[in-house]
Amino acid sequence: MKEQLLDLLKQVGVTLADHKLLVKHRGMPHEVPFKGDKLYVYTFKFDGQYLKIGKAGKKSKARLQHQHYSPTSSASNLALSLLQDENMKKYNITNENVGAWIRNNVERVDIEIDEDAGVFVQNFIEAALHCMFKPKYEGFESQR
Repeated sequence: MKEQLLDLLKQVGVTLADHKLLVKHRGMPHEVPFKGDKLYVYTFKFDGQYLKIGKAGKKSKARLQHQHYSPTSSASNLALSLLQDENMKKYNITNENVGAWIRNNVERVDIEIDEDAGVFVQNFIEAALHCMFKPKYEGFESQR
């Protein structure tokens, strides 16, 4: 994924040094460390399908580490999407266990970008991943 992203950036005239972009496979169960000098694009994948792709910056620690694991933390998060998905009912996910279920069952891959690369690079990478993986819980039906 890293080489593909660096190549896409190069195609639009952005040269980013290899060490300024890291792909971090968090595994399962996963924890998410936060480095305040990085920009992030995060992905959640379950059973071969990307569920959610988003971004977080140095002022978005809660978004990166906590909000997607609690259905009441924000208007749009992975936990809430899972609880509203009829196809996920078979996994016995509840308001009480959804955060632990995500950490234990959902693969998380984060793209760490050096802050000096800038928000346009971060936005480009997020958009590229949306186009490549078409996450299940992104976008609205009314926008399609």
